[in-house]
Amino acid sequence: MGFARACSVALVGVDGVVVEVQADLEPGVAAFTLVGLPDKTLVESRDRVRAAVVNSGAAWPQKKLTVGLSPASVPKAGAGFDLAVAIAVLGAAEVVDPGAIADLVLIGELGLDGRVRPVRGILPAVLAAAEAGHRQVVVPQQCAAEAALVPDVSVLGVRSLRQLIAVLTDGVVPEEEPPDPPGRPDPILAGLLVPGAGLGTGLAPGRPGGDCTDFPDLADVTGQHTARRALEVAAAGGHHLFLSGPPGAGKTMLAERLPWILPPLTRQDSVEVTAVHSVAGILPPGEPLVSRPPYCAPHHSATMQSLVGGGTGVPRPGAVSLAHRGILFLDEAAEFHSRALDALRQPLESGHVVIARAAGVVRLPARFLMVLAANPCPCGRHTLHGSGCECPPSVIRRYQSRLSGPLLDRVDLRVEVEPVTRGDLLGQGGRGESTAVVAGRVRAARERAGARFEGTPWRLNSEVPGQELRTRWQAAPGALVQAERELERGLLTARGLDRVLRVAWTVADLRGRDRPEALDVAVALELRTGVARGAVSMTGAGT
Repeated sequence: MGFARACSVALVGVDGVVVEVQADLEPGVAAFTLVGLPDKTLVESRDRVRAAVVNSGAAWPQKKLTVGLSPASVPKAGAGFDLAVAIAVLGAAEVVDPGAIADLVLIGELGLDGRVRPVRGILPAVLAAAEAGHRQVVVPQQCAAEAALVPDVSVLGVRSLRQLIAVLTDGVVPEEEPPDPPGRPDPILAGLLVPGAGLGTGLAPGRPGGDCTDFPDLADVTGQHTARRALEVAAAGGHHLFLSGPPGAGKTMLAERLPWILPPLTRQDSVEVTAVHSVAGILPPGEPLVSRPPYCAPHHSATMQSLVGGGTGVPRPGAVSLAHRGILFLDEAAEFHSRALDALRQPLESGHVVIARAAGVVRLPARFLMVLAANPCPCGRHTLHGSGCECPPSVIRRYQSRLSGPLLDRVDLRVEVEPVTRGDLLGQGGRGESTAVVAGRVRAARERAGARFEGTPWRLNSEVPGQELRTRWQAAPGALVQAERELERGLLTARGLDRVLRVAWTVADLRGRDRPEALDVAVALELRTGVARGAVSMTGAGT
């Protein structure tokens, strides 16, 4: 009788659980039994592993073979267990030393010819292994750079099972030549992408790179001074933004430039975002670390499951998770299904989404900056003078009510995007500030906020509870008089007052002030209510 064990990782959302793969050989009729709550893909690994072992030059044990995946109560899905199953079987057959593989974590799919194919979710899987105390992992060579992002973990990338057997037996490691001619894409990399997900889903428009100039520039936006300032405030404080205006006014153009005025992701944020994109199957091959804030713009026909996550079996990340630490842009927001929009209310407050399914409960990160864009009526010409809008008042009210009050109450900034004038379009008003200039002010404002919140669990003004802003970090005396008056008149809710105070702190940070003054609160009120008070025109966000 032979026995050996190795380790692999089961992913539940973006969280991993280390699974012990046990192989037991006993005398009897040759059979292969796999137990431990495997899914259909994992059950089929019996045939893949047998063919891979034989085609790698090793003998398949002609005995009764039982492979158990422990803990048995955790659902296991996918082909990433193939490599661990194969090595555990070879350890039980004493082809490799069972003691050398007992604590080795192996992740990878096996082809019938013995090649090791990459799988999705390598980064969160290695993170889970490191948290469990494992320090040696074996992954497909194409995923080695992604696994190496985890510190204090020794990563071995292999192209075939034959190479791994040679490493474990101290043999000569064979060279594996790519089967296709040079210059052609490696077909094995197809395992990293989910069909139909789209390579660029969740990534900012334009090419990433610190010194690259091929990205949307804010200077291309003509006019729209109030909207540009609202964009700057949103980026500096992480405030949600609602852009309302007729078609062609520049709402989408503004939203596409927002990711590039945000600072690059920190190392911790990059790892979080990369883990989500890796599990979702949209991490571009050759770019193991996402360094820029993601940008996700789902179509208005998207279902609630595609927005918040879901699907059959174990839930998968939705748009709110793909936009984690970045931008979620909902264009034509009034055309989204009301249930899909209302499902955003919980992640907007908590920064994560909890999805319960029969296969288990998954908690996914979802701290994003939401940008809504909508027309004022079905034809879009309601706010234009002399435009000939024929939408009845009841139709306009019904159209605008598709964005529920509780959802809009969580939006800090509401801006009416006016049509571009002839003078602005022809450049008579001068070219606006570039993305680099605005991004510099945003970075400085975030540094001020970061210094203020040092030692606290918050980093942005939008994350701080209102109670803390009213007691720990107070505004200047008399600065909130106008906001408190509107609260008494019922024009602001208690949540709305807290959000006005958060925006006022962001405006003060952009202006380089130690605390908000009455003018900062007036700017925040104008941006919050959408009612022009002259405050925004009196002072720019960065002056």
